[in-house]
Amino acid sequence: MTKHRIFTTAFASVYPHYVRKAESKGRRREDVDAVICWLTGYTPRALARQIERKADIETFFTEAPKLHPNAGKITGVICGVRIETIENPLMRKIRYLDKLVDEVAKGRPMEKILRT
Repeated sequence: MTKHRIFTTAFASVYPHYVRKAESKGRRREDVDAVICWLTGYTPRALARQIERKADIETFFTEAPKLHPNAGKITGVICGVRIETIENPLMRKIRYLDKLVDEVAKGRPMEKILRT
């Protein structure tokens, strides 16, 4: 079985799109970094290293220190697919991140985005 194309895409090539989406709606890069670090357990410095070395998305999530225990509370539809129904664990993590960035861009309060 072949891997989905997104799995082999460099995280560094997707990251600027996340930032641009948030900034176009008046949010900051720091907000995007905060949700990425919250979800993956990376520190800001470790996140920067992953971006610098151009790790692919599969490696980015595989090497993530720890998925946040509240990640399962991220629900809804992203790209026309309900997150809770995604069977592939890696694709579900990717969609979790997409959903968080969408919420940042929509101006949702950070405490709600981070499920605190």
